[in-house]
Amino acid sequence: MNRMKNKVVIVTGGAQGIGATYARALAAEGADVAIADVLDGSAVAAEIEAGGQRALYIKTDVTDQDQARAMAENVQERFGRIDVLVNNAAIYASLQMRPFDQIDLDEWDKVMAVNVRGPFVCARAVAPMMKARNYGRIINISSGTPFKGTPGLLHYVTSKGAILTLTRGLARELGEFGIAVNTLAPGLVLSEGVIANEAMRDTLTAPVLASRALKRDQMPDDLIGPLLFLASDDSAFMTGETVVVDGGSVMH
Repeated sequence: MNRMKNKVVIVTGGAQGIGATYARALAAEGADVAIADVLDGSAVAAEIEAGGQRALYIKTDVTDQDQARAMAENVQERFGRIDVLVNNAAIYASLQMRPFDQIDLDEWDKVMAVNVRGPFVCARAVAPMMKARNYGRIINISSGTPFKGTPGLLHYVTSKGAILTLTRGLARELGEFGIAVNTLAPGLVLSEGVIANEAMRDTLTAPVLASRALKRDQMPDDLIGPLLFLASDDSAFMTGETVVVDGGSVMH
């Protein structure tokens, strides 16, 4: 219950879905949690505080450099430190699957802005605070799709492939400051958003299940253990790596 005791964690996109699962799990292990999201995360923050941990919701557009910097400064001022950044905010479940030549360019740009620019901007915002203490954990959330080339979602697949290389580059640049950077890559998770997107769920569920060594649906709670491993000192000498959690659909 104390793997994250006295740690301060920022979870982007933590107002709902898998991000909220991350926030609750980190708090349950003793972390104080800041939720950075364009959606209202005050209910999740209140829930965490009711459980005995400090929490803070900061409305943040992760693509906006000024908002990200203000968010990091707010967390630093409130909690006195930033130990972990979970770059979870992303566009996925709201997307409609379609051939690549039918993807609207504005939608492509929006996916790239949130899914790639967002983690870059947020990592840059927290880096000075982490460098000052010679300690930090940055966890970038990718996906199993870059390993498969999942059709019908080229913008999403491309963006999550970029996260793999973003992680490696950041790990090289930040290692000398005691900051570890790793990627968590979930498979198809039955999150709130996926359940609501019936077309996506119906298209992907059967082939994904067939490809898995462990023949069951993946739930948000399946990601808690791997996330805590990467966020805690259990992974202290690990950086630049990608941990795929998908029931054995992808093995690399």
